Amino acid sequence: MDITETLKYIHSVDWKGSRPGLARITELMHALGDPQDNLKFIHVAGTNGKGSFCAMTERVLTAQGYKTGLFTSPYVAVFNERMQIGGINIPDDELCDVTERVKACADKMIDLPTEFELITAIGLCWFADKKCDYVVLECGMGGRLDSTNVVKNTVLSVITGVALDHTRILGKTIFAIAGEKSGIIKPGVPVLFGGNSQEALAVIKAAAEQNGSELFITDRDSVSAEDCTVYGSAVTYKGAKHDVSLAGAYQPYNAANVIEAVSILNKYGVKVSKEALDKGLSTTHWPARFELIQNDPIVVYDGGHNPEGAQAVVDSVKLCLGGRCILISGVMADKAHHEVAMTLADVAVRAYTVTPDNPRALDAEDWADDFIIYGVTGIPCASMEEAIAKAKNYAVQNSLPIVATGSLYMYEGFRKAIVST
Repeated sequence: MDITETLKYIHSVDWKGSRPGLARITELMHALGDPQDNLKFIHVAGTNGKGSFCAMTERVLTAQGYKTGLFTSPYVAVFNERMQIGGINIPDDELCDVTERVKACADKMIDLPTEFELITAIGLCWFADKKCDYVVLECGMGGRLDSTNVVKNTVLSVITGVALDHTRILGKTIFAIAGEKSGIIKPGVPVLFGGNSQEALAVIKAAAEQNGSELFITDRDSVSAEDCTVYGSAVTYKGAKHDVSLAGAYQPYNAANVIEAVSILNKYGVKVSKEALDKGLSTTHWPARFELIQNDPIVVYDGGHNPEGAQAVVDSVKLCLGGRCILISGVMADKAHHEVAMTLADVAVRAYTVTPDNPRALDAEDWADDFIIYGVTGIPCASMEEAIAKAKNYAVQNSLPIVATGSLYMYEGFRKAIVST
């Protein structure tokens, strides 16, 4: 298969076919020879912050000299982003070769694997082929029944935080969702909780005790940040200062989780120096997380897509951009978009709305109406180019920054459109 045929095969499973459970991925990996059993993992679950945590952790481990794999989702520009080694995406030819091997086993299964299970298998096979020292493995959804939970050799389990999201599948309460995410905890393996929900912490603590796993908790009260701009910030955690390249009000807490994780890894025999930690934190690039796109006018992209993510955008605008902005936004109809609009209204002067190129997308006019309800001028646009042109014009006239947000699914289209607008 060439790359077009490979991606067509991978995406041949409709997103609605997502079916949590470990039976299919276990059968598939066993047919492939269980290559994941030859790898060591930092396994990461959480409602928000997983991607940034994983990206920083990979940079830190790579700076230490470890051959480090990174498995994340979703991608924001090209599919190959989902699996990297040393910060380099899987090459097309290697993706094709590994996919053919996985396909040969998957096609023989009576209960065919889902798309995410295929991607998980491809990633695990590739990391094993390349003999990675460690793999930073991000859960797709939940944890207990997520296909990434097929792995056994975890050196650290991380739950970045717990909030309401994917409630149809994971449960409608923090208690239920925390139970799903704590399913990644392995017997005797340390676990880090980086969130601020006491209800979630109680569930995770019980799961850690049941597994005989030492529980560590990021001390969020010990986190402070200075010089917070769209270029990053100086983060102090437990008295030590670190330069962090990722911008946004939430990144100091994500960085603190990484700093705490490094301390745990050192305690459990995975040596990481302060020099590697500082280099990793100061050189991480992670697209679509309060990412600076342009300088004049300032244009930032953030993929916050649920109420907690929207609040993070609001906090970041207040911290880094003076507290007021113009929005360019599109969302999925199955998200809590009314609550997202209410949250974003705290900093939005205007909202230029678009319909993302996705069958789940909310219509731009309906999204604009949500903002109007909460006192923000909502202007639906027929295209991304129209939204960008109108937003830039208003931004220049009123000396305001632009923040594009609402969904990772519109990132690639936004980046392409802004170049020509």
